[in-house]
Amino acid sequence: MNEHTVAVNGIELCYEVFGEPDARPLLLIMGLGGPMTWWDEEFCEQLAGRGFRVIRYDNRDTGRSTSMHGRVGLLPALVLRRSPYRLTDLADDAAALLSALEIPAAHVAGVSMGGMIAQELAIRHPSRVLSLTSIMSTTGSKLVGLPSPRAMKALLQPAAKDRESYIEQMIRTFRVIGSPGYPAEEARLRARAATTYDRGTNPAGTLRHLGAIMAAPDRTAGLRKLRIPALVVHGAADPLVNPSGGRATARAIPGAELDIVPGMGHDTPPELWPRLVNGIVRTADRAETDRRIDTA
Repeated sequence: MNEHTVAVNGIELCYEVFGEPDARPLLLIMGLGGPMTWWDEEFCEQLAGRGFRVIRYDNRDTGRSTSMHGRVGLLPALVLRRSPYRLTDLADDAAALLSALEIPAAHVAGVSMGGMIAQELAIRHPSRVLSLTSIMSTTGSKLVGLPSPRAMKALLQPAAKDRESYIEQMIRTFRVIGSPGYPAEEARLRARAATTYDRGTNPAGTLRHLGAIMAAPDRTAGLRKLRIPALVVHGAADPLVNPSGGRATARAIPGAELDIVPGMGHDTPPELWPRLVNGIVRTADRAETDRRIDTA
């Protein structure tokens, strides 16, 4: 890995870049408690091979980016919207990272909470987002995208005490929330969990992420104002973010394409990478076609 750090918004973000410097920029935003390595290197290389300069990074409170402070009460976050920071802060981090890399605007893709951050980035910084791909995410409405009790229980397990316990816990979690149509090989899950642990885990940071999600207002009104090509991808079998969240996102964004994927849960199995890559490429191409039309 060729990792770098940059100071933005009073914190440090760790990031990595794939592809040629002059290729069209694509920012990848990971979800709840997930480091940038959950965007698999092979997936990033496939995107780079399709003409993107791919930037993946650790959100604050994950991986090798800055660990924050502050305790979270999930009920106050939900009812009183109190959390140490907001999804809007995470979106501002993403915008600041683009600025630090001297990228005026980028294509953006996010998964789960990363999709929520990507949506906020497009709403708050519309000139910075050329196209949006929102994967297994939702609008923030408390009426859609709700997790199943079993998935929520898996998410809220007590923090593992050591490396081996963490690996086993990760395997159990992804057996619950993963894609039933594309079951992950245990060796792959084990390797991902080991890499995650070795780069640094942050259970308190994951709770702060969850607090930011629960404290977030409904983004539907903001999404309706977007005027960029958008693709919404969601697994038909997602137990952690119900597919109603993806459908609501696509309804909210004018002209958005919706792709409900049979057999897909709350992960991105390698078997679906070609579909995801083609979708991101297709959406980016739409943006460039629209821009040519606007300047003609």
